[in-house]
Amino acid sequence: MTSLPGSINPETLEAAVATGVITAAQRDQLHALDRNGRLAVGGDDESGEENLRLIGGGNDLFVTVGTILLTAGFYFVLITLLPGQPMWIAALVALFSWAVAEIVTRQHRMKLSSTVLSLFFVAAFVVALGLEVLERYPIRTPESMWQLLALRQQVSGAGYLFLGGVMAAVALYFWRFKVPILAGVFAIAATLLAFLQTALLLYDGVAAGSIAPPRLEDMPELLRAALYMPLICGLVVFATGVALDIFDRERRKVWSDCAFWLHVVSAPMLVHPLFIMATGQDVVMGRIEPDANATIMLAVLITGFVYVALAIDRRSLLVPTLAYFGSLGIYYLVNSAANTTGIPPFALILLVIGALVICFGAGWQHIRRLIIGTTLPTSVLDRLPPIKKA
Repeated sequence: MTSLPGSINPETLEAAVATGVITAAQRDQLHALDRNGRLAVGGDDESGEENLRLIGGGNDLFVTVGTILLTAGFYFVLITLLPGQPMWIAALVALFSWAVAEIVTRQHRMKLSSTVLSLFFVAAFVVALGLEVLERYPIRTPESMWQLLALRQQVSGAGYLFLGGVMAAVALYFWRFKVPILAGVFAIAATLLAFLQTALLLYDGVAAGSIAPPRLEDMPELLRAALYMPLICGLVVFATGVALDIFDRERRKVWSDCAFWLHVVSAPMLVHPLFIMATGQDVVMGRIEPDANATIMLAVLITGFVYVALAIDRRSLLVPTLAYFGSLGIYYLVNSAANTTGIPPFALILLVIGALVICFGAGWQHIRRLIIGTTLPTSVLDRLPPIKKA
């Protein structure tokens, strides 16, 4: 077993067993903790920081390049040997990625290489399963509304098989290799499955007569009501991420890295519906009225997301929020100033977002200690990621 950067050397552990410092069972427990993603003694973990253990060093980056070249070479070989059989090619690429991961991930725990291999596996499996589902449930473009309504059974069967299969494969791969990014992939697949189930329930309600079919003039309100679905899914994914953060509040296990990706996935699903609902944005045309109420609600949303991100110590929740508000919301807030000063709105947006990113990046822990440490009770702080001392 090779030693991980910052971990106890295996030879040292064997010498400790030989001299009676620790028992063989304790040595095996240390190895198990290392494989499960916990940083070993002497690691580079820094309490209070949102460390994303994505790159394991220069050797990891070197192996990642080799992994990409190896997989690409294998893919082109398959194209030559199996022309016109994309499903088999994708399936073999998925199996090949799994086999390489047995060495790169399972034995050596190379972080970036493991992430790339997991994405190769998911992409290849999705293609293979998608082609199999399309062959089993041929779905043609409907030419009329009646043909669209008649596709219910095909769409439901294909959707359940495809999304369920992806979730099962991702869960199996994660169980074997503990790659954190797969938590985000699983969350996306589960969200799509929730959307599919909601659409089918609405279809069944309309078909049974318990739900009135929408009229054309009801479409804007219907689209606005549809925002509750991504909002609910975003809250579920966010709550799962927070639960993992609480479970691993010292951020020494793989679960905190999984939480990072869950927050990345949940942020857009939370920000977009809340922004539209709070500001009165036109769902169809993508416009808002830059009045006083929209300005106030936008400021409240930004403040709320900043506070939550500080509380759970997750910049991964704040960055998509600032990016979204910067591209859609802050433009309307600074547009009036641009009209009076002649400064391009894009320049003002860059100034505002850049200042916020630098401010929170450079003084994150100080701001967190100042705001969160003084506004939340000790009983809550004891369950959140610890606040780094000055």
